[in-house]
Amino acid sequence: MLNVSLDNILIIDIETVSQQESFSSLDDTWKSLWIEKAERLLPENESAESFYNARAAIMAEFGKIICISVGYFRNDGGVLNLRVKSYYADTERDLLLTVLQAFNQWQSSKKQMAFCGHNIREFDIPYLCRRLLINNIHIPPYLDFQSMKPWEANLIDTFQLWKFGDFKNYTSLNLLAACMNVPSPKDDIDGSQVGDVYWKENDIERIASYCARDVVTVGQLILRFRQMPLLEEGQISII
Repeated sequence: MLNVSLDNILIIDIETVSQQESFSSLDDTWKSLWIEKAERLLPENESAESFYNARAAIMAEFGKIICISVGYFRNDGGVLNLRVKSYYADTERDLLLTVLQAFNQWQSSKKQMAFCGHNIREFDIPYLCRRLLINNIHIPPYLDFQSMKPWEANLIDTFQLWKFGDFKNYTSLNLLAACMNVPSPKDDIDGSQVGDVYWKENDIERIASYCARDVVTVGQLILRFRQMPLLEEGQISII
């Protein structure tokens, strides 16, 4: 998929939080369901309650999407630019409907479209599709990767590109950016702090800013994989 034209690539990144602020906020049914889910994954000497704070956000059954940032390349007068926009809301269904409308507009204007992100194949897209179903929203054909053959999937995953067929290791976006001499996006918060920023600080805009910077980093990595120059600050627009 690296042969896809840059202007057909849509970079996405999602930020998720737990559906409830804490384990104690769950009703009895959901407490039981969490314990059943968590007991197979619990580290030694950790309780189901503390594990909820650490892991519920990344499980689509117990989390929700609060922000989706998207980015796309544009050639303006012979100068390559990257534009990034973040969509965020406390009400997940409203957020998903708004983002799907944007996806539909983008898809209708392109002959070929590829979604791009870091670990997008194993996290962002599956999580997004599960939350669409949970919210009773139709999954559009361009996101229905279960119905596609592997070579038909319109995905560019920087995590997969870096693996080169290796199945043993996970490489974070931060580590990959450092290896490839791409400026790090982690200048404010990291993924482990998103829940606290959302539930305790009520600062979803700060989370959106963090999410947008991840999109910028993925965009820069795509250029590095293509052995193209990185974008300068003036070539990046975050709105």
